[in-house]
Amino acid sequence: MLYIVPTPIGNLEDITLRALRILKEVPVVLAEDTRTSRKLLDHYGISTHLRAFHAHNEHAVVERIADELASGTDMALISDAGTPGISDPGFLLVRACVRRGLQVSCLPGPTAFVPALVASGLPCDTFHYEGFLPHKKGRQTRLKYLASLPHTFVLYESPFRLLKCLDELIAHCGPDRQACVARELSKMYEEVKTATLSELKAHFSEKEVKGEIVVVVGA
Repeated sequence: MLYIVPTPIGNLEDITLRALRILKEVPVVLAEDTRTSRKLLDHYGISTHLRAFHAHNEHAVVERIADELASGTDMALISDAGTPGISDPGFLLVRACVRRGLQVSCLPGPTAFVPALVASGLPCDTFHYEGFLPHKKGRQTRLKYLASLPHTFVLYESPFRLLKCLDELIAHCGPDRQACVARELSKMYEEVKTATLSELKAHFSEKEVKGEIVVVVGA
């Protein structure tokens, strides 16, 4: 069995009892960054062996891991934060398991865009999840497409590129489009600010921006 185990996006209390039990019981935990994940496991007194599984080695090790699962070894897959496979490594391994007929169980749990979307106050009955935009090639094409959508859309962005992203959204969506920037979700300095794109640009131009960023843009 491959268990997909979501981990906290900030506050270490945001993990389920079932997730903790599985992380204790499996012989191997595949982790995006073993140093980051060791802090989480140590916090809960879990000594399970960690093995690196990240974007740089994902293609190379997927089949070998699938072979181990097929031989009867249970494993858990975690990312640095949130649910593996959602803008994090995991899709290739899950696909390999599904193609081989191996069991995959994905636990429910944290992912950054859901609390950002709900807390934004923007319509969320229908929405588009985009994740990270391309840095260069295809970026403007995607922004043009997103601006044309008749419903809310959600982006992930680096704090170092937030102002550039807001400038681009203003250019494609207009300065008065309602949007929300959520950062440091579930952490001490959590900030969720909903305003027009131009107001958000002014607000975040006046401060040093840190933390993981979710941008929610209304229709």
